[in-house]
Amino acid sequence: MQLEQFNYDNKIVRDFGIATIIWGIIGMSVGLLIACQLIWPELNFLNQYTTFGRVRPVHTNAVIFAFVGNAIFMGVYYSMQRVLKARMFSDVLGKIHFWGWQLVIVASAITLPLGLTTSHEYAEMEWPIDLAITVVWVVFGINMFGTIIKRRERHMYVAVWFYIATFVTVAVLHIVNSIQLPVGMWKSFYVYAGVQDALVQWWYGHNAVAFFLTTPFLGMMYYFLPKMANRPVYSYKLSILHFWSLIFIYIWAGPHHLLYTSLPGWVQSLGVVFSIMLIAPSWGGMINGLLTLRGAWDKVRTEPTLKFMVVALTSYGMATFEGPMLSLKQVNAIAHFTDWIVAHVHIGALGWNGFMTFAILYWLLPRIYKTQLYSKKLANVHFWIGTLGILFYAIPMYWAAVVQGLMWKEFTPEGVLKYPNFLATTLEILPMHMMRALGGALYLTGVIIMTYNLVKTIKSGKLVANEAAEAPSLAPLVVNERSQHRRLERKPVLFMVLALIAILIGGIVEMIPTFTIQSNIPTISSVKPYTALELQGRDLYIREGCVNCHTQTIRPFRSETARYGEYSKAGEFVYDMPFLWGSKRTGPDLHRIGGKYPNKWHFDHMLDPTITSPGSIMPSYPWLIEQKSDNSTLKAKMNAMRILGVPYSNEEVDKAVIAAEQQAERIVKDLATNQVSVKSDREIIALIAYLQRLGTDIKAEPKKDEPTNVGQE
Repeated sequence: MQLEQFNYDNKIVRDFGIATIIWGIIGMSVGLLIACQLIWPELNFLNQYTTFGRVRPVHTNAVIFAFVGNAIFMGVYYSMQRVLKARMFSDVLGKIHFWGWQLVIVASAITLPLGLTTSHEYAEMEWPIDLAITVVWVVFGINMFGTIIKRRERHMYVAVWFYIATFVTVAVLHIVNSIQLPVGMWKSFYVYAGVQDALVQWWYGHNAVAFFLTTPFLGMMYYFLPKMANRPVYSYKLSILHFWSLIFIYIWAGPHHLLYTSLPGWVQSLGVVFSIMLIAPSWGGMINGLLTLRGAWDKVRTEPTLKFMVVALTSYGMATFEGPMLSLKQVNAIAHFTDWIVAHVHIGALGWNGFMTFAILYWLLPRIYKTQLYSKKLANVHFWIGTLGILFYAIPMYWAAVVQGLMWKEFTPEGVLKYPNFLATTLEILPMHMMRALGGALYLTGVIIMTYNLVKTIKSGKLVANEAAEAPSLAPLVVNERSQHRRLERKPVLFMVLALIAILIGGIVEMIPTFTIQSNIPTISSVKPYTALELQGRDLYIREGCVNCHTQTIRPFRSETARYGEYSKAGEFVYDMPFLWGSKRTGPDLHRIGGKYPNKWHFDHMLDPTITSPGSIMPSYPWLIEQKSDNSTLKAKMNAMRILGVPYSNEEVDKAVIAAEQQAERIVKDLATNQVSVKSDREIIALIAYLQRLGTDIKAEPKKDEPTNVGQE
C-alpha cells in the first residue's frame, strides 16, 4: 500500500501550550489573592475593581477557560492529528481559534472586574462575549470534524470519542444557558426565572465540569498515558462502557446541586439517583487508566510525568466518589454551602486538571522542540511541592467544612441556636483559611518552577513547526467487521448524532416538565414584581458579586428557619431573572433580610462592615455612597422584564424614574432621622431598597422563642 507524505502542525500546539502556562500563572495568582482576601479584606487594593465578589469569577473563569481550556486545545490538536494520521483540517481556522479564544479570555478579564456580569456561575460573561465564545467554538468544531473526515486512520481511537462528546455537549450547554434578552451592550436578563433558571444554571454548571473539565481530559488520558508508559490501554471494552455510560448518566446529575431548595422534589431525586450511578463509569475510567500502568511501576518511580498522571487519576477517582456522596441528602444537609464544596472542586481542579496538564506539558514540549526536558530534578521538585500544595489546600477546607456544618446546626439544651451569629463560624475557621492560602501559594510556586524548567527546555531546542509524517491512505471499508462498535468508529457523523442523543435525554426529561407543568412552580398571589428602585438595587447587588458569598434560599431545616426565618418557596422567585441562590455561604443567607434591620444598619454595613459586625471579613463599599445610580436604563430594563412576563403596567414603565426617585427620597428621609446625610441618587439607596424588599412578600412573623440574631454579618 502506497504511503502518503504529510506534516503535523506543531505550531498551533506550541501556541496553546504557552498560553496554558501564562494563563495558569495568572489564574492561580488571582486565586491566591482572593484566598488571602477571605483572611485580610484590606487586600482589596484597587477599591471596587478588586473586591472578592468581582474578582472571584475572574479566578474561576481564568482557571477553567484560560488555563484548562488552552490545555485542552493543546492536547486535542496534538493527539488528534496523530491518532487520525492527518494534519488539522485548516491552519487558518486553527489560528482563528487560538486568537479568538485568547480575545474572549481578555474580554472576560476586563469586563468581570468592571461588574459586567450575568451572575451565572462559570458563565458570568455578558451576551457579546457569549456570542464570541459560540463563534470560536464553531470554528474549533469545523476544524476538528474536518480533520476527522479527512483522516487516514479509518477507526476513531477512544480519545476522539471523548473529544466529539465534549464538542457537541459544550455547544448545547452553552447555547441553552446563554439565552438572554439584551437590554444594552453589556446588560441582559435571562429568559428563565427563579426555580427554572436555577435548574438550567446547575444543569449547565455541573455538566460544564463534566464535559469541559472531565471528558476532554479523559480523552487526553487515553492518548498520553499509554504513550508516557509505553503500554497499551488496559481494556478496549472497558473504554467503550466507560464512554457511553459516562456521557449518558452525567447529564442527569445537575439537580444534586439544588437539594433541599424549592426545586421540585422529583427532579432532586433524579439528580441523586444518577449521581450515585456515576461512580461506576467514573471509576471505570480511573481503573482503566491505572491498570494501563501494569508492568510500568518502575518507570513511575523515575518519570515525573507518570507521577503527575498517577496523582491526577487518583484525584479524579476521589472527586468522582465525593460528588455522588455529596448528592446523598444526609451528607448534603451538612456539607452544602460549606468549604467542603471548595475542597471537592479543588481536588478536581488542582489534582485532576492541573496535574494532568503539567504531565502533558512536560512530555509534549520537549518532543515538538526535539530536545530533552531541561531538568527532571526540577520536575520532581514541582511534583512534591504541588502535591503538598493540594494537601495543604484541601485538608483545612474539609476541617473548616465540618466546623461550619456543626456550628450552623448546633442548638443549646434550651432549644435555641448555640451560635446565632453567623460571624462566629466565620471567625472560627480563619486559621483553616490561612492554611488554604499557604497551600495555594505552594501550588503556584510549583507552577513557576515548571515554567522556568520549560522555558529552559524550549531554549535548548528548536520548534519543529511542520513535523514530517507518513501513513497509508484511508483503508477501504470492511463490511463484515465483528464488533458493532468497531463499525460505529468508522462513522463520525453517526457517532456524533448518537452522542448528542445520549446527552440530550436527561436534560429533556428534567427540564421540559419543570418548564411546562404549572404545579411544579406554584404561584403566590402576594409575590409582586420589584419596584423600579429595587430592580436597580438588584442589578447593583449582581454587579458587586454579592452572590459569591451570600445565598438567597433558606432550606427547610430547623437550624435555618431559626436563624433566617421561613423557608423559601418556589413561587417567591418567579420574577428573579437571574436567580440568586448562590452556592457558598461565606456570609449569612439574605432571603429574609428585608425589614430585619433599619436602613441605617445597611448603610453602615456597606460603609464599613466592622461597624455592625466586629471582626467581619467583608470588604467595605464606600463607592456605593459616592457614585450616582444610573437611572437612564430603568425604562429599558422594565420593558425587557415585561417582555419576559413580568406584569409591569405601561404606567409603571413610563414613570419608572419618577417612582424610583420618590422611593429613594423616603429612604433618605429615614436615614436623615438617624443622622445620616446622603443624596437620594446614590447607589447605596437603590441597594438598600433591594435588600429591604428581600423575602418580605410572604415573610412570616418570628416565633417568640426564636433569637433575633442581631449582629449577624
